[in-house]
Amino acid sequence: MRRYHGRVDDRSLLPGWDSVPEAGVPAAVPPRSVARHAEGAGPVPAPPGTFGLRILAVSEVARAIREAVRADPRLTDVWVEGEVGRVTVSSAGHAYFTLKDARSTLNCVWFSDERARSAFQPQAGLRIVVHGRVDLFEQQGAVQLYVESIQPAGFGDLAIRFEALKARLSAEGLFDAGRKRTLPQRPTTIAVITSPTGVVWRDVATVLTRRWPLTAVLLVACKVQGDDAPESIVRAFGRLERWIVVATRDGRPEDVPQVTILARGGGSLEDLWSFNDERVVRAVVGHSLPVVCGVGHEVDVTLADFAADVRAATPSAAAELVVPDRADWMAAFRRAGERTAAAVGRTLDAAGRELAAERRALDRLDPRAQLVADRERVGLLLDRAVRVADGAIIRRRSVLDAAASAAPRPILARLLAARSTLDATASALAVLDPQATLERGYAIVRRAIDGRILRDPAEAPAGTDLSVRLAAGDLPATAGEGGARA
Repeated sequence: MRRYHGRVDDRSLLPGWDSVPEAGVPAAVPPRSVARHAEGAGPVPAPPGTFGLRILAVSEVARAIREAVRADPRLTDVWVEGEVGRVTVSSAGHAYFTLKDARSTLNCVWFSDERARSAFQPQAGLRIVVHGRVDLFEQQGAVQLYVESIQPAGFGDLAIRFEALKARLSAEGLFDAGRKRTLPQRPTTIAVITSPTGVVWRDVATVLTRRWPLTAVLLVACKVQGDDAPESIVRAFGRLERWIVVATRDGRPEDVPQVTILARGGGSLEDLWSFNDERVVRAVVGHSLPVVCGVGHEVDVTLADFAADVRAATPSAAAELVVPDRADWMAAFRRAGERTAAAVGRTLDAAGRELAAERRALDRLDPRAQLVADRERVGLLLDRAVRVADGAIIRRRSVLDAAASAAPRPILARLLAARSTLDATASALAVLDPQATLERGYAIVRRAIDGRILRDPAEAPAGTDLSVRLAAGDLPATAGEGGARA
């Protein structure tokens, strides 16, 4: 409960409902609206139970303030100089910012139409001169300066201090790109220096869990705003350094972070001034781990951003920078698996083709296969020789018959003797003719697929297509369980 000290002004208290002006004591001056009503139509009857007390609605008070503001000629066309505080631009293009000096702050609204015609835009820390009018925004009851034009007037005190410290620290080499360290690709432990009570810590933890849940997160609590915030941030870096030393000494490498996030939400230049403190900048530079600074929004820039190894636009963006996205890794693993499977398949196919070629080569070099091939070759040559001999005998017989019919009788006798010898020779040769063997009822069985002559039933398993050569021609057949069938 809030307690007030000192004397309370009676005018700040609501009069009692039964208070009635005593005789001789003048009543309170009625509001302007009541007075105007009294001038034209007589006294206004008081609401029941108020005994003459006039209670105004919120909109009536706001309207009265608006009329008073608009009636003041000094506020309808005004030039104001001050330092720009936090600047916010809406999706419609309207700019909202504050002008301040050592004692007061004034809210300003700059609509998109006027902004589009201006070559100068307000930035936090700048001292500017604004031209416009003062009015009341009734819905919020806020007195605002509606800006028509802006022109620069110089830098504010904080901006001057910022640039001076930045120049001095940059001259010392604290912001050199050569001292920036690269971030680890897949850190197992990440340290986060921020306030444990703000939404920033929850946002960072949520992003890390969603993108890379294998990472452990170490929270190093500190203050991020206020006069004692710089010292708190420096102490947080010191505690983290001691933690690293102790974990390394105790043989707990899994507890040692590989990267540090320094995070805070957005705010005005004054809100973020702790991260422009020289002590904080030197703590960031002297830290033993790579530092990712995610302070404020994208438009906010602090000296800690220059000192850090990597600057992130927001705390959530800082969390996204320090860990990979597991969805991308899973997709990469799937693609690598597909490429590996395709490569293995191609290798196996090539090995299969080479194995088949080697098997065929070995089959050709098998002595049994060569013996069978030679036997078939001898059979074919014998058949061809028999056919050639039969043709030669027939041709000789025809020649002899022609000569016998034309030759004298002695010659004919010699021819008959020679013919008898030839017939005997032909009969002896006919015994060796395979056709004669076929005429006696024998057959030659070949496999239909390769024409190989079969000499063993084992060479024709059941179902093998066969070609049986008989004396009068070929007969197709199929090998069965009990023997071949036509």
